[in-house]
Amino acid sequence: MLCARNQDYPASLEVRKLYPVIRDTATERHCLVRVIDESGDDYLYPANYFVALRLPQRLKRALAPVA
Repeated sequence: MLCARNQDYPASLEVRKLYPVIRDTATERHCLVRVIDESGDDYLYPANYFVALRLPQRLKRALAPVA
């Protein structure tokens, strides 16, 4: 997800930064998304703070954590 806003969370989210998402259908019904933020942990944020992007496979591999 691309962070489009960080109002109320400036220490946790950087605008224009890509964040990994953990799918959580229960929270999505409440207009929330679970992302791994700057702390390295997953937290819930308002869905309207983010824009979903479809990334090409090559870019996904390049951004994947190194094992």
